Amino acid sequence: MAVTREDVAQIFTRMVERMDGNKAAGINAVIQFELSGDNGGTWWLKITDDGAATGEGAAENPKMTVKATADDFASMIGGSLNPMQAFMMGKIKVVGDTGLALKLMPLMNG
Repeated sequence: MAVTREDVAQIFTRMVERMDGNKAAGINAVIQFELSGDNGGTWWLKITDDGAATGEGAAENPKMTVKATADDFASMIGGSLNPMQAFMMGKIKVVGDTGLALKLMPLMNG
């Protein structure tokens, strides 16, 4: 699945819009996303008890960094690529608090 840079940016906007405050409570973290490829870039997602926010660029002191191609990331968020399989196959790399990644999966999909 080839996605555009605008498609990737929209993924982060939708993540914030769909964030379930009950599930996000207590996470309080900044996550960096480093997406490679022509349509890639660097984004951040901040989750607090008050909600979520996102933006483009580098985040200060992220608890976790997710690295993937923009296409693989979009496939994972879209549901056509299983997050655990992607991680096991090396398509998605997580640096930092890997336990946070497990808490994030249910928040990012759906």
